[in-house]
Amino acid sequence: MDDSAGSVEASLIQMINERNLAAVELRGKTDKARKEAIGAAARVSDLMVHAVNGGVQEVFINEERIEMEIRALTATISRFSKQTDRWLAASHSVNDAVKEMGDFENWMKTMELDCKSIATAIRNLHR
Repeated sequence: MDDSAGSVEASLIQMINERNLAAVELRGKTDKARKEAIGAAARVSDLMVHAVNGGVQEVFINEERIEMEIRALTATISRFSKQTDRWLAASHSVNDAVKEMGDFENWMKTMELDCKSIATAIRNLHR
């Protein structure tokens, strides 16, 4: 019985050794797969960060361009507003001058009628 017990024991030891060897190989494959997965995840993360940062950078550049355009448009609007104010002032001056000319013309007509009335009155006195 010692022989068969030794044989069973040897078989069990061999099975344990094979299982341990398989476990070591599996652990090695698992570690390698884990390292590859971590590396792949890091690469994907880097690519995603690069893609997002590229978009953010483009948005930032566009924002700066828009702000520059806004400043330029604000300056142009201010310049046009001042020019419009000058044109309005000139237009009012012309309108006032025209009104004054019309007032002067009416005054002259009134004076002319008054002079004619006086001249008629003087003629009538001489007769």
